[in-house]
Amino acid sequence: MFKFFNSRKWFLWAWIGSFVILSSLWVQVKIDVEINEWFGQFYDMIQKALSAPNSITINEYWASLASFITLAGMYIALYVAISFFTAHFLFRWRTAMVEWYHSVYDKARKIEGASQRVQEDTIKFTRIMESLGTSFIESVMVLIQFVPILLGLSIGIPIFFFGDWQYGLITGALLWTLGGTAFLIGLGWFLHLVGVEYDLQKKEAAYRKILVIAEDDDNVRPKTINELFDDVRSIHFLSYIRYLYFNIGRMAYLQANVLSAYVFLAPAIVAGVVTLGVMQQIIRAFGRVEGSMQYLLKAWPTIIELASVYKRLKEFEAKIISSEEEVKIAE
Repeated sequence: MFKFFNSRKWFLWAWIGSFVILSSLWVQVKIDVEINEWFGQFYDMIQKALSAPNSITINEYWASLASFITLAGMYIALYVAISFFTAHFLFRWRTAMVEWYHSVYDKARKIEGASQRVQEDTIKFTRIMESLGTSFIESVMVLIQFVPILLGLSIGIPIFFFGDWQYGLITGALLWTLGGTAFLIGLGWFLHLVGVEYDLQKKEAAYRKILVIAEDDDNVRPKTINELFDDVRSIHFLSYIRYLYFNIGRMAYLQANVLSAYVFLAPAIVAGVVTLGVMQQIIRAFGRVEGSMQYLLKAWPTIIELASVYKRLKEFEAKIISSEEEVKIAE
């Protein structure tokens, strides 16, 4: 799966491509920091305008909106460009994978579900890596940029439970995030979601194989096909009920999460020690930090799918290598 990074043929795409993606994500985060500062200045200007008529000019107002449009335009342009480049990068990664599978397909084709592993799982692997990989890296970069900002904004502001402690907001976000993440990871483990996803794909592969055989073999009994589809139905229904339980816990936590920043800022808001602009900056920075810390929580369903795909491809490659070794021994 990772031959892409140690192949001379794909060296430029693998390493220089990775550098381009990482650099672009860093610039995106820097622009996001600028947008966060804009929110503080803009809402302070709004508060000033509403508290005293004609305290700002219309030109100042339009200029503030124009500065946001400039930042947003830069962010959108970079996002579109890097998304296009990342799609090409990941297709090259998939190409590196399938080229090896093609070179050993005379042995691989004898393995159960070989066609599905090479065609479907490789594209699933690269697509999931695109969403998970970039979001994980961006989450780390967001933490690097926004944690100091949040620390600076929270100085001298009373925080619920933590009082005037400078690290109250960061600690609150960390405890809330770790608690929720641990809860959902534990729930996913208890419900055996990775195993269910793996079994689902395995039974789908068996059903698909018999359908392919039935296209050319009139002796395949419809009962056999129906029996395999019954297996597919049962594993799907099992996955539905397991994910029902998981989503109850997941969505309940995420909905409660909407109020977390306002809960921690309650003493400061009630005491009136923050302006509207500073409050917006804190809430947005808190949300970005909290959201980055919740990477595992929000991406958990996709992580389960990636773990299942990785497990299938790992087993597939192990069987290929094993068959090659048996051939060498026989020779």
